[in-house]
Amino acid sequence: MELFRILLFSILHLYVKGQGVYAPASGQIVHSGQACVVKDDNISERVYTIREGDMLVLQCLVKGHPRPQIRWTKTAGSASDKFQETSIFNETLQIQNIQRIQGGRYYCKAENRIGVPAIKSIRVDVQYLDMPTLTVHQTISDVRGSYYQEKTVFLRCTVNSNPPARFIWKRGSEVITHNQDNGVDIYEPLYTQGETKVLKLKNLRPQDFANYTCQVSVRNVCSIPDKSITFQLTNATSPPALKLSVDETLVVNPGDNVTMSCLVTGGIPTPVITWTHYPGPIPTTARVQGGTVTLQNVKVQDSGYYNCTAVNNVGNPAKKTVNLIVRAMSNITFQITPDPNKDSETIQMEQDVKLSCHVDAQPQDKVNYTWYKNGLPVRPSKTLVILRNDPELDPGTCSLEIFYMNFRDQATYSCVASFTGTPIPELKIEVNLTRNTVVPPVLTVPKDRATVMVREGSRVELQCDVSGKPRPPVLWSRADKELPMPSGDWLVETRDGRLRLDNVTRDMSGSYRCQTARFNGLNIKPRQALVQLNVQFAPIVDPQSLDVRTRTGDSVTLRCIMLKANPQRIASSTWRLNGRLIRSARPELQDYSEWQIDSFSQLSNGTYECSISNDVGTSTCVFYVSAKAYNPDFYYDTPAPIKKDNRNYSYTLQWTQREPEAVDVVIGYKLEVRQLNFQSYMSKQIQVGTPQKGVLLQHILSDLKIPLSYEVRLTPITNFGPGDTSMRIIEYSEHQACGFEVEKICGFTQDKKDDFDWTRQNANTQNPKRSPNTGPTKDRSGTREGYYMYIEASRPRVPGDKARLVSPLYNVTTKAKGPYNTPFCISFYYHMYGKHIGSLNVLVRVKSIGALDTQVWTLSGNQGPNWQQANITINPRGPFQVVFEGVRGSSYEGDIAIDDIYVARGKCPMNRETMSEAVSVKGSSAALSLPIYTGLLALFSTALFHR
Repeated sequence: MELFRILLFSILHLYVKGQGVYAPASGQIVHSGQACVVKDDNISERVYTIREGDMLVLQCLVKGHPRPQIRWTKTAGSASDKFQETSIFNETLQIQNIQRIQGGRYYCKAENRIGVPAIKSIRVDVQYLDMPTLTVHQTISDVRGSYYQEKTVFLRCTVNSNPPARFIWKRGSEVITHNQDNGVDIYEPLYTQGETKVLKLKNLRPQDFANYTCQVSVRNVCSIPDKSITFQLTNATSPPALKLSVDETLVVNPGDNVTMSCLVTGGIPTPVITWTHYPGPIPTTARVQGGTVTLQNVKVQDSGYYNCTAVNNVGNPAKKTVNLIVRAMSNITFQITPDPNKDSETIQMEQDVKLSCHVDAQPQDKVNYTWYKNGLPVRPSKTLVILRNDPELDPGTCSLEIFYMNFRDQATYSCVASFTGTPIPELKIEVNLTRNTVVPPVLTVPKDRATVMVREGSRVELQCDVSGKPRPPVLWSRADKELPMPSGDWLVETRDGRLRLDNVTRDMSGSYRCQTARFNGLNIKPRQALVQLNVQFAPIVDPQSLDVRTRTGDSVTLRCIMLKANPQRIASSTWRLNGRLIRSARPELQDYSEWQIDSFSQLSNGTYECSISNDVGTSTCVFYVSAKAYNPDFYYDTPAPIKKDNRNYSYTLQWTQREPEAVDVVIGYKLEVRQLNFQSYMSKQIQVGTPQKGVLLQHILSDLKIPLSYEVRLTPITNFGPGDTSMRIIEYSEHQACGFEVEKICGFTQDKKDDFDWTRQNANTQNPKRSPNTGPTKDRSGTREGYYMYIEASRPRVPGDKARLVSPLYNVTTKAKGPYNTPFCISFYYHMYGKHIGSLNVLVRVKSIGALDTQVWTLSGNQGPNWQQANITINPRGPFQVVFEGVRGSSYEGDIAIDDIYVARGKCPMNRETMSEAVSVKGSSAALSLPIYTGLLALFSTALFHR
């Protein structure tokens, strides 16, 4: 049997050791901001209610080893919405002065390279109540022919709020109720924006002329006060009316001073006038005073629609609009159109021809065109016809048609555009019309310019040569992509046919189309050609940088890959080690370059740089190659500091070594400790045995001074030298017990597989309608502010329902010899008062053994109205969690509460340990589940049989 016991313990030791302490990320969202209510809704998500303008603070409490990295994201309303582009990488998300548009579902994503990431969400519901608006509408209808008229008034009150507002109508100080008499009706209209209630006054009576108040309320949610608005209804109440001091279309010259006034001609109460402008805001140079807008020294960009609105909340707003046009002319062009009936592209005698003239102007229809022939005004005739607005061309184009052209029609024609009687300068363009001076255009690309090669970042010129009389401009556009030109325009006009591009990029590569314009030349089918632009760029390589770890003596292959380049070839590659050339430049036949280290040593250690060139540019892969150890990962679920005396405390520092097999064996650690606010470190080397992946290591920091905090740095050491360093802060806290005073509840979590949850509350947050004669009135300390956890036995709970609260993971370090034998003390206070009390069970969940929970303590029935203490000593055989399980009794007077939980290494003091039959014996078997024990026993029996 002794041999069996030793073998069994050895197998157990290996079993626990193989599990390791690596754990995937898990998370919980808590708040510490200005929340009104945090509750769970019916879709199993948490809802955080906050008032607009308050500060939102959400914390993502995560567990897992290595310590997870946290990322916050948000969707607007539902999970189908896209995440915001901006993410916040921090444990705490804080939003000052939160606004309603920032409500929605917030996600905390925690990941630590172990398993799948943990994602938790909370919906933030921003509460607000705007000032209501009250509008009045009147109707008059004939009743019984012409005997009398009925006048009905509708008072419409609208507000934006969350949650939905409650409306209260008052006449004077008297509250009006629905149908309180035949003259009053209150209803909610359909298809309105915002929340609306209408007070309808039928067949107005003398007593209906009074002050009416619309009061809106969200029932003091988030302490948001009620808001109200009052309107005085009289027999003179009327909607606003306006008239303008200027014409609705006002045309002025640049430099003029402009004054536009909106005059109120009716409306009680007195209307309020506002001005707006379209497009864009009112010019900054404009002066707005009441109903008048004044523009000094007006400019072309001041043109637009000026809108005047008068509002007095009676009827519909009155609106007037002035279209201000500031005269301007620019860019005069011409066209020569050969006889379209002859399908001709040249000017021929005895054929028709049309000269057209266009100018960009405002107002376009007020431009006056005058035609001259050899300096003399053209006199219209049967063969010379002037079209003031040619219907075949762009609006505002004037044409001179010449029918059956003869020698007398060959001349120099001039087109003059003007605003008659204004100081705007005239614009003039000339056309020399003869059979020999009008030649169709020819567009060509020089042979050596059909494909242009250029390096990224330089300047390039694309060339299309154009001839013809007159020589037309050349228009450029993208030919192979539905993209605008690099300038942002879809067409770019050039006079000489040369398109100049600065600082070209690779996305400018492609085919460009050049074509003749129809203006300032012959109005015929455009000539066009293509120019190919090929932008060359330096290689894009992978990896740009890479950390490579290896063991001494191992072979290492470094590969630098060319992902993209133009041209796509490696013209040369060179390798350097710590800046020293180790391989001269040479071309590569494949799209990568390699360097082989046959046996890694100290001489191979350093920074390797591979430079790849394609004759356009050079890019570099950097490899940091070494045999130094990775940094250790601190374990953050270590129990709180242990107090030794009134001046000193100790702390159990725990960690795992990251990827220990990747490098040489770690032979020790350099430990550096410094008191915060001090510069110097106390340093020493510690030995903890050979690290293995996932196995927890520990070292006790002793003689730390109460209540100081310390920075700890830990560096692994191999025969190669020191490795990467990790740092953490050790803080002392007097509150080693968990009293549930903060939302984090000391890292405790609700079990997802139970029937309902434990609830955190204090005397101030108790439901005033809670069941009497059950549950505590205050926490264990007897204060109203102190918190505790309890189970609510009222509906919808049924007998036998269970709620489980799970502690953080407490680690028991693997020993070099023998099994685990470290005792732990679980101490807590319980409150079990009520005639329907069920049971309170304490279970131990050992992570290394399996998912089976072992009960170590239980108590049932009414224990009186006082808090009582329980102490349990356990001997777990692996990292463990403590589970508090509350079981609902036969009816609603069965609330159970717990407070001030303490878990510490060592046995519970004998004089404090509860000795009732409800407490299990010391040396709990929680560390070993029956199935595993049975399996090991069978394994051992089989071994003996075969032996």
